[in-house]
Amino acid sequence: MPRGKAKDRDGVFTRKDCPGQFYGSWIAASGRRRKRKLAAHTLQQARKLVQAEKLRVDEQRTMGYAPPTKDSFASILPKYLKHQKARLSDASYGRTKGIIESQLTPFFGAHQLGNIRRTEIQQYVTKRAGEVSPASVVKELNVLKHLMNMAVEWELIPFSPTLKVKAPRPPAGRVRYLQPTELRAVLAACPEWLRPIAGLAAFTAMRRGEVLGLRWLDVDLNGGRILLPQTKNGDARVVYLNELASQVVKSQWSEDVKSTDRVFPLVDYCSADNISKGFVAVCRRLRIEDFSFHDLRHTCASWLRMQGADIHTVAQLLGHRDLRMATRYQHLSPEFLSTAVGRLDAIFGEARHLPA
Repeated sequence: MPRGKAKDRDGVFTRKDCPGQFYGSWIAASGRRRKRKLAAHTLQQARKLVQAEKLRVDEQRTMGYAPPTKDSFASILPKYLKHQKARLSDASYGRTKGIIESQLTPFFGAHQLGNIRRTEIQQYVTKRAGEVSPASVVKELNVLKHLMNMAVEWELIPFSPTLKVKAPRPPAGRVRYLQPTELRAVLAACPEWLRPIAGLAAFTAMRRGEVLGLRWLDVDLNGGRILLPQTKNGDARVVYLNELASQVVKSQWSEDVKSTDRVFPLVDYCSADNISKGFVAVCRRLRIEDFSFHDLRHTCASWLRMQGADIHTVAQLLGHRDLRMATRYQHLSPEFLSTAVGRLDAIFGEARHLPA
């Protein structure tokens, strides 16, 4: 066995980097090996603690489930947030932390985690449904569900009390898109600094934050694609470039750029807030109402759908984990519907010659 490596068997061990500290190793009821720091000052104490853990595991296996922890809901939040911070983008982690600190902790914080029941969670949903939009309630409930599922995985509770809890049904996702002539007019009216940013968003369906965070090392012009290492969902995504999008990116290139430089440098006027406000101002000057920068993403997705891309392709290109997120693009323009129905004439044309 390599020197300094913990033995992969039950018992007590020490580590070179922590002299005097004892660690325990055992197989949990889930079948996974657990290795944890022990609150022991002597080898004898450490062995007793490991033995106690193994007896607890035997009891769990006999009963068929892990008894619920007596720890409070609030006490597991630091561990959960640490777990999520390593897996989510900064923006997503910030939203999750905000939901936990401002909503979940005030309601559930003092409760024992193992004593939280489905009825209490449904009471929370009902309370929040009277205060915020259905979409906000769904987001908060999703965070709570994931937290409880992790508590089950960590063997703190035998099952999640969020099972079968019903959230209010959110309204259909808003879809607002521009006709091609409108889009050309908007891009032409944009200030020079804003035009390429809006153009890339319209031609690729990238989010505002994804466009601003784009670095040259993420761009593969020869392959016609962009690799987004971390998106809103925390996953990597490949964005494929059409000719228009490639032209936008190439227009930002210069000989002195470094691979780590941003394609759109973050100068004072090129902030996320200024982009949104500046874009809306352009639309209003053109008398295009109720249209935001984010709606460029809807424009791209809508026209992909209207040009024949199936809903699965649209969902993948937009980076949606859930196919239901892309169902808002099931709609088609009246012109496209008319053309589609007209194609039936070629199939059923001979029906016109049938007797009445």
